[in-house]
Amino acid sequence: MKENIIKNKSFAFAIRIVKLFQYLQAEKKEFVLSKQLLRSGTAVGAMVREAEHSESKADFIHKLAIAQKEINESIYWLELLNATEYISKEQFESINTDAVEIIKLITSIIKTTKFGINN
Repeated sequence: MKENIIKNKSFAFAIRIVKLFQYLQAEKKEFVLSKQLLRSGTAVGAMVREAEHSESKADFIHKLAIAQKEINESIYWLELLNATEYISKEQFESINTDAVEIIKLITSIIKTTKFGINN
């Protein structure tokens, strides 16, 4: 069975988000932004998993489009946490690199799938 890179990367990202959430709550006493990040950051992998068993190509694209929106929202919360100094520049750059890689992968998968449907 072929390795599912987006599935693995989105799951690893969710783990990092959960750990960042725990850190923000315990160390920084930040409860609002961290909860938003937790929701969007873990939703990415959940939608990738849903897409894995989609009912059609259109359903597959739709679920991945939701994952794309969730990772984009996660990037927003990470940028905000960085700008408000809840996380360091190094923390931000490390996890943001993963997020950008994931959004690029999802976008590529969506485009490739749409191209396959139209040709």
